[in-house]
Amino acid sequence: MKSPKRPLTIGSIAIVLVSFVDQSTKAWVVANADVLSSGLPVFPGFNLVFGRNDGVSFGLLGGVPWWSLSALAIAICAWLTILLIRTHSRIEALALGAIIGGAMGNVIDRLRFRAVTDFLDFYIGSMHWPAFNMADVFVVCGVALLLAAPLLGRKVYA
Repeated sequence: MKSPKRPLTIGSIAIVLVSFVDQSTKAWVVANADVLSSGLPVFPGFNLVFGRNDGVSFGLLGGVPWWSLSALAIAICAWLTILLIRTHSRIEALALGAIIGGAMGNVIDRLRFRAVTDFLDFYIGSMHWPAFNMADVFVVCGVALLLAAPLLGRKVYA
């Protein structure tokens, strides 16, 4: 019999680790903002930049009050936390922890700076994908893992 606390532990550890990685990378970016403001080429197709986004993904909802976006994110995190507490799947717990940790990382930025620090700039030629951060990476990976969880949890018999 599986311990019901084990998935919650996995999800909780994911929340802490994701938040730590996100805030650590953003702290490095803010500390090096003067160098990154004009962009620092890493390799063709990828730069590190310093930017602030007061909206959500791709700059959508830019200009909306920061506190309303924070309140929405906190409400979503509360709902996801309930799902985390209820799940018996370690994969789902990991996915939910990644999503919650990433969302909370961006909430922390909104509380501190009234905007989110973005720094990962991918491009092809002169076409740039909107800059994003590690919180965004973890949220997207968490959602992908959550969608794949039913397939990953199946036992395959030969």
